[in-house]
Amino acid sequence: ETFCFVSSNMTLSYQVTGADKDQLVTSLAAIILSDCGADISADAINSVLSASGNTVPAYYPTLYASYIEKAGGLEKFFAGPSAGAAPAAGGAAPAAGAAAAAPVVEKAKVEEVDA
Repeated sequence: ETFCFVSSNMTLSYQVTGADKDQLVTSLAAIILSDCGADISADAINSVLSASGNTVPAYYPTLYASYIEKAGGLEKFFAGPSAGAAPAAGGAAPAAGAAAAAPVVEKAKVEEVDA
């Protein structure tokens, strides 16, 4: 199947088949439901898929709805497992630790006033 996205200054078209298509249309159904403020349930995802003329394996809507609920919402679901996680070892954490270990002390300005 070919999907075509059009914006005011660009058109993007590509072909998606098989499991990639199933994942794409199920994700888009969940996004549509979220944008409409509807509950993201397996039945609702199935309704959107049916209305759009798409079919996916029967377990996809249930799987997506379950994962979205466990993630705490669509934004967290799409953010992935590392969203909000601590930085990896060897990353910015040592620099932050070094800064905390050696605080910078600013000297106070002293102004003399003629009396």
